Amino acid sequence: MTLNVGALMAASSTGWLGELQSLQPVAYALLMLAAVAAVGLAFGKLRIRGIGLGVAGVLFVGILFGHFQVGVERSVLEFGRDLGLVLFVYTIGLQVGPGFFTSLRREGLPLNLMAAAIVVLGAACAVGLALVFKIDLAAAVGLFSGATTNTPSLGAAQQALRSLSLEDAKRLELPALAYAVSYPFGIVGIIFSMIVFRGLFRVNLADEAKRFGDTHRSNAEALERLTILVENENLNGVAIRELPGRSELSIVISRILFAGEDSVQTARGDMPIHVGDTVLAVGTPGQLKKFMLILGRESALDLLHAPGEVTFRRVVVTRRQALGKTVREIGFDQAFGVSVTRLNRAGVEMPASSWMRLHFGDVLQVVGRDSDIDRAANEVGNSSKALNHTNFVAVFVGIAVGVLLGVLPIHVAGIPVPVRLGIAGGPLLAAILFSQIGRIGPVVWYMPENANIALRELGIVLFLACVGLKAGEHFTEIIFSADGVRWMLAAIGVTLIPLMIVGTFARLVLKLNFMNLCGLLSGSMTDPPALAFANSTAGSDAPALAYASVYPLTMILRIVVAQLIVVFFVH
Repeated sequence: MTLNVGALMAASSTGWLGELQSLQPVAYALLMLAAVAAVGLAFGKLRIRGIGLGVAGVLFVGILFGHFQVGVERSVLEFGRDLGLVLFVYTIGLQVGPGFFTSLRREGLPLNLMAAAIVVLGAACAVGLALVFKIDLAAAVGLFSGATTNTPSLGAAQQALRSLSLEDAKRLELPALAYAVSYPFGIVGIIFSMIVFRGLFRVNLADEAKRFGDTHRSNAEALERLTILVENENLNGVAIRELPGRSELSIVISRILFAGEDSVQTARGDMPIHVGDTVLAVGTPGQLKKFMLILGRESALDLLHAPGEVTFRRVVVTRRQALGKTVREIGFDQAFGVSVTRLNRAGVEMPASSWMRLHFGDVLQVVGRDSDIDRAANEVGNSSKALNHTNFVAVFVGIAVGVLLGVLPIHVAGIPVPVRLGIAGGPLLAAILFSQIGRIGPVVWYMPENANIALRELGIVLFLACVGLKAGEHFTEIIFSADGVRWMLAAIGVTLIPLMIVGTFARLVLKLNFMNLCGLLSGSMTDPPALAFANSTAGSDAPALAYASVYPLTMILRIVVAQLIVVFFVH
């Protein structure tokens, strides 16, 4: 079965579709948007040698429908476009927010600096090549977004253009047209650069993957258990919570076997220890070694499987009354006779130090008797139903604050007009900040992963459908013109020049592992298809670590830089 788009569009002006368009314009607009989304998503799933357009297929189908003048009201398209963009960037912010500041530390800092260099070089290439090829700078910002496969920056650029009150309305459509023309070169260019680097530097994928794994394991601060025999006589009678170095080294003691006894007990903070006692400590390998030197020496006993009623279980923090409280304030050991040894937040595992405040969705590893663990679990909630519930009050509050942040003028010295984050940058920033805060009063900023993905996909599909329908009116006259050829040539340069310069520097000067290099290249372009190609080439998810490290900062930079191009160069 084939879809005759021309016949469908012709029917829209006559017959029942024409009647629907004139009498019920909202229903007609919804019908067209649904048709574009459905056909576009199906088209995006088509793959040639494992490479497909993905959700970007919606944009091109929207352009096709727009070419045949479907007649959706401009105000409806503008509202749908902006609503979709807000949903998309807000859910992205909630996803990357918990790890955003962490990604700027450790090895993430040099990776983020290189990703920032790719963004800045891409902007310079977009402006420079536009001047060389005599391309309207309103189109250049679309090339910057499309050739780097970054949709939110396109939305930010369009917002900035509208704030300039341009007299020529057609110039407002140039960014979307240039984006559509350059987008395929962005996808292909990133993958092409990976292939070039692999051949140019004669990369042995198996060796690179092994070295990456070895380095990652050596740098990882994974938590471990260590059984320690107390031999320090100065510690006789000292309570567990008062042991020197325990707090400073973020060590948690989960179990204790008192000298002369056969049964292991749950370690509580008020329990005194003595020479001859054996404790099970949890922490990072380096910190455990230091703590062992304070207490005594490593023991061959396995307290994890020693006789006793002690077991462990993972529970999830979902009870509102527990949010914002520290582990000590909950009083797990005094009130319930259990010990909390680990806390997993947003996929990052860490020792459950007494000063740590609980966030919604935190996963705690609780050690103790089954009955005591049950009581502790009730205290923090441990409700799978609550965990899978989306708090839409928080969603709308966050979006409202984000929109206000987006329209807030920011006056910067040397810039003639105020800079605004726009409805692309404002909600993104708000989501990152709220996900870090976690909770304000009764409002909890947490969204289940499946709900986040659903809203994000809905947002980007709605945005691309509206952009495509609006841009399609003039797309063919551009793509088959001299301007279209110049745009395509410029798009190739905007994609490849920054990637080749920074990629070569990273490999030759910094000796960056090829797994990290692939993640850096795809993450700096915020391009999931390129990441999927990198993962399949590597035979693992190793490149995703670098991708996730640079993605948040890169996303914000691209949104801001796109607006700066408009502010400084578009007149």
